[in-house]
Formats: sequence, structure tokens, C-alpha cells
Amino acid sequence: MTGESSFNPFADAQAQFDRLADLMRLDTATRALLRTPAHEHRLTLPVRLDDGSVEVFNGFRVQHNDARGPAWGGVRFHPQETIDTVRALAMWTTWKTAVVNIPLGGSMGGVVCDPHRLSTAEIERICRAWIRRVAHTIGPRRDVPAPDMMTSGQHMTWMLDEYEALHGDRIPAAITGKTLGAGGSLGRLEAAGYGLVYTLREALKVLGMEPGATTASVQGFGTVAQHAIELYTQIGGTVTCVSSWDPEAGSPVAFRKADGIKLDELRRASDRLGNIDPAKARDLGYEILDGEAWLSQEVEILIPAALEHQITSENVGSISDRVRIIAEGANGPTTPEAEEAITSREIFVIPDILANAGGVTCSYFEQVQSNMNYYWPLSEVLSKLDRTLTAAFVAISDLAGSKSLPMRDAALVIAIDRVATQCKERGWL
Repeated sequence: MTGESSFNPFADAQAQFDRLADLMRLDTATRALLRTPAHEHRLTLPVRLDDGSVEVFNGFRVQHNDARGPAWGGVRFHPQETIDTVRALAMWTTWKTAVVNIPLGGSMGGVVCDPHRLSTAEIERICRAWIRRVAHTIGPRRDVPAPDMMTSGQHMTWMLDEYEALHGDRIPAAITGKTLGAGGSLGRLEAAGYGLVYTLREALKVLGMEPGATTASVQGFGTVAQHAIELYTQIGGTVTCVSSWDPEAGSPVAFRKADGIKLDELRRASDRLGNIDPAKARDLGYEILDGEAWLSQEVEILIPAALEHQITSENVGSISDRVRIIAEGANGPTTPEAEEAITSREIFVIPDILANAGGVTCSYFEQVQSNMNYYWPLSEVLSKLDRTLTAAFVAISDLAGSKSLPMRDAALVIAIDRVATQCKERGWL
């Protein structure tokens, strides 16, 4: 990670909420309810490794709010996972589901582990152990897990299988982001990245810019980044730089090609987690740069699509004067201090709770299809996704314009108001 050593993502999420609560003049009870998770679960997961030994992994599940519907949130596998990261992401997920106006709440989960150092069989055992610990607190009408950092459709299918075995029933809507054969939805793999580009397309319209006249630099090469690159290039844009994690060096590396990267060749040069092999990239003609170099590229668009806390007060000054848009594919990539500098430079920010809401939106579509046991063609899924995110963008942009608010503040005002209103209608407040 980059930035201040004292970084606490949950403190940032609460400070962000407190600032908006002041702006919205929320009452004391509403503030107290919405700034704190409803439920927190700390888990110990004993897992037998391939060598016969047992390792105990730490895990989490945090349910922030379910006033608008069952909680929904990802499950992350990362060696630096913390309870505060999970708390923050659960809160941001509540705002994310509300801002796109789908009937779900917000949660998040994780396991402290390094998938790079685990076998496929060991990862499967961790998935099943996590489900056994949370099976009594999740479900299609309570809390729905989904893939997130370093988890995939295969992880979710193992989790679903364990959940169904424990309940003795077929319950495909209990988990989203599953493989297609297990009841997953077409378009779910593309959804987060494509959704980002749908909102980017609308931002370009607002700024009077043609996609074909723009270039972009992307942090990350996971599922979100790869599909954002895919659709962005399809609408005419050019990505000149991308970064990814180098597990051998234990640090990020950036790859630049002035005339535009080629997605297919970088996919072939990367592993299952999206880590690009520097030697293979060099052989393909890419310039190998320091991992932070993605941020200082001479481009119109920056797409942070990796970790939280990546654009900070320490590095925001390296952003080129040429940059017009930052589209946040990651959760919480920009710190409040960096945001002030970005706002003063009039860079158009597509906030994370909108830009990466494609995943949760398509997960909702998957739930609907699983409950009906009737599945839509890809074109229908993507069309519904486009309409949903475009409508959300327009509502946020209109409010931002009418109230002279930054896009992030406008998005949060809409989201917090929807959640607070439902809490009051339910009689909680």
C-alpha cells in the first residue's frame, strides 16, 4: 500500500460519513446507527494443509446495514486483511447498493491469507471453513457473499456447495458471483469493469470529450481492471500503462507501451491472479517501470482498480496536469487529504460507490435469476446493467450540478438519504 502509516480505512469511512451527516443535518440517532456496523463476526478457521499440518487462519464477516434488503458483500483473501478494512468496505457497500437503488444492504468478509502461497486444494478448504463459521448468519434473505479481492467464481461455488450441504437443500441465491454451471449469471465477470466504463462514458459526455481522443493509465490487472480495459478500448480509448503486483519482488510493477497496451498479450503474460510477469512483458516490448509510475502518466484518465488508499497526500502531486478524470475501480483508493487536492484541480472524480457498483448490481441480477431459476442472455444482463448505472450517474450528476457538490458528495447524499429514510420507515429511528 501507499500513503500515511496511520491509515485506518474505517476511521476514514466514518469521517467521510460524519462530514456528509453534517451537510445533511442528520439527527443524533441516525448518525449513531449508520456510522457503526450492525453485526461483526471474528472467525478462526483451522485448515489442514497439504503437508498434513493444521494452520489457523483469521477471518471476518461484518454486516453494516440491511434496512433496504439483505446485506450483500464480497469475501476477500489477502495477507494484510484487517477488521477495519472489512468494516469500511461493509459501510461503503451499503452506500453502493443504495446509490444504484437496488434492494440490498451492505456487508463484507475476508480471510487473512496469501493465495499466492497456497495450493488450490488448500484454498478450497479455507472457503469451506469460512462458510462453516458463518453459515448461521448468511443466506439469500439475510446476507449474501460474493467474490472480491483474490476470490473468484470458483471460490463462490465451493462456498455454495458447503452452504447447501449444511442446509440439505439447493439454495443458489445464497451466494453470488458463482460459476455459470452453479447458477451464476452471464455478465457477472465483466460487470464491475464494464460498469466503470459505462460511467466513464457518461463523464466524457459531461466534459465534452470523445473516447477516441483519450488515453488512460490503470492501476491493477485483476478482473475489474481487465474488463475496464477491454470495454474502454472497444469504445475507442487507449490504455498506455498498467500496473500489477509482482509476487517475487513483493512490490508492484508498472508496464508502459506508448502506442497502447494489448490486453490479450498481457493476459497471456499474467497468472490466475492477474500478476503480470515482468520478463514476459519485457519480451513483448513493454517498458518496465516502478509500481507507482501508473499515477504520473501523461494521460487524460486515471483508473485506480487495485487496493484502497492508493492516491494520498504524499503522491497526489505527481498526477499530471493532463488528467481530467479519475474513475475509481477500487474501493476507497483516494484519501480525504488527496481528495482536497484533486477537487482544487477540478479533476472529475467518478466515486468508487458508483464506478465499481457494476459487480453488486449484476449480483442482484444473479439473485433474481437464481430465485426464478430462469437465466437471461448476456445482452440482456449488460443492457440492464448499463441502464441502471447510467441512471445512477445522471441522478448524481444532476444533484452535483444543482447543489454545487463534488460527485462523491452527491453520490453519498443520495445513498445515505435512501438508507436513513428506510431506517425511519421501518421504525428503527
